[in-house]
Amino acid sequence: MIGKKGILEIINKKLDTISLNMEKFKLVDYVYYLEHPRAMLLSNFLGGLARGFGMAIGFTVLGAVGLYLLQMVVRWKLPLIGEFISDIVEIVQDNMNSPGNKL
Repeated sequence: MIGKKGILEIINKKLDTISLNMEKFKLVDYVYYLEHPRAMLLSNFLGGLARGFGMAIGFTVLGAVGLYLLQMVVRWKLPLIGEFISDIVEIVQDNMNSPGNKL
């Protein structure tokens, strides 16, 4: 049989594991955000701004690379594809240079 000392040692080991798991799961941060909703809102707002800004920059770079590749295909003077792509490039450039465009 296990005496009182053995039971206390088992309980201490279990408590140590539980406390380590709580630290791993960052339970303290979660409780802090539950107690301070403004901090959670600010954190989520700034994270959303960063994600949105990153997506905007990424789409811009991707679009610029895509247009560059399309212009390269037009320069190769492929019969059907070249004409189609040149029409697309002209439409994009006309929209960029239009007086109503505020870019």
